[in-house]
Amino acid sequence: MSPAADARWTRLLPRTLGARLVLVLLAGLLLAHALSFALLFHERAVATRSMMLANLERDAPVAVALLERVAPADRGTWLPRLERRTYRYLLRPARPGTELASDRAREVTDIIGAALGQRYALRPRAVSVSPERFEVELTLADGQPLTIEVTPSLMPVARWLPWVLAAQVLLLLACAMLAVRIVTRPLVRLADVAERMDIGNLATIASRPGLPREVAATAKALDALQARVVAHVAERMQILAAISHDLQTPITRMRLRLEAMEESPSQERLLQDAGHLSRLVREGIGYARSANVVPGPAVRLDLQSFLDSMIGDYEDSGRSVRTGARAVVAVYTHPQVVRRIVQNLIDNALAYAGSAVGAVGVDAGGAACIDVLDEGPGIPAASLEAVLQPFHRLESSRSRATGGTGLGLTIAQQLAVTLGGSLQLSNRDGGGLRATLAFH
Repeated sequence: MSPAADARWTRLLPRTLGARLVLVLLAGLLLAHALSFALLFHERAVATRSMMLANLERDAPVAVALLERVAPADRGTWLPRLERRTYRYLLRPARPGTELASDRAREVTDIIGAALGQRYALRPRAVSVSPERFEVELTLADGQPLTIEVTPSLMPVARWLPWVLAAQVLLLLACAMLAVRIVTRPLVRLADVAERMDIGNLATIASRPGLPREVAATAKALDALQARVVAHVAERMQILAAISHDLQTPITRMRLRLEAMEESPSQERLLQDAGHLSRLVREGIGYARSANVVPGPAVRLDLQSFLDSMIGDYEDSGRSVRTGARAVVAVYTHPQVVRRIVQNLIDNALAYAGSAVGAVGVDAGGAACIDVLDEGPGIPAASLEAVLQPFHRLESSRSRATGGTGLGLTIAQQLAVTLGGSLQLSNRDGGGLRATLAFH
């Protein structure tokens, strides 16, 4: 099968592994039942044919001999007693018809002739094709015609049989779905644990009880991969933290020497550059520390009161920060981590828009959230995800006044993941940016 045909065939299948297994099992069950029905009907046809031939071979000589000895006037009263499901006796000539076309009709005629000892001349005729019906005419000793009408048919199916077979299919399907659920549940659990994998909180998956051997092997491989990723990230963060920490001392000496110089435009620009370096180093250390935050036990936090307290601190320092939409929402979380996230979002809004608005609410998915809104230039839609990456800045001049270091939103996003939440950025209608911290 070509890759294109394989892709088209794959698109026709259900998206989940459980649904695919159920579909395969259901198709197998239906095919097995269809084969069973075919074999059942074939066996019934063979049995019915054998029964009809055996009965006709025994009944025909007895019935003809009885009608020969009964008075012609009384023969009609005996006919209902001699009638069977697939053949009956009629005191009349055979109806016009054609020569026998089926092997079964010729076989039945031969059996009747053999059973009567070839004492009567038989005149068979096919009178109907669908349903098959043929008549075999003979003449009794007194000259009265006698016709044996044969209508081969299968033995009728009991009315309850289709319902029993349907119930059997449903029962087998329910068992198949239960088996599929038992098989796929460990995979679902494994995917859930892997999705919630936290680099800052290493937890083994393979040690969970009840995993099948194959799933346990996959979990063990994921544990090893998680350990390698954690070691790799920890090493990089340790290098970043060490470099940032070691840079603080020479930067401090540089500032002291610059401050001791005579005041001049060059000195002022150099001091600004040294301040920028110092800020970059501090945020580098903050970014390295944010990757290894251990928040401790969660506490119940009233988001509205918490946000009011933070906005009050900004107002006391003369910053343009105010409260927007209000809501009574409480969550179990870590206040210090939330404070650092919201502070980064507000500082980012103040840096690019000069003002910020904080609001508490519930998002479309029912999760509590804190929104930080501004009326600045916003972010191009194609860059909304990129600005969350380390050291990514939309402003290319690298100016201290307009650029920042490109780590504020990254630290906020990383801390949001540590909380088990998410940070989403979106442009507001009419201009400005909305940063949403959602608590899942």
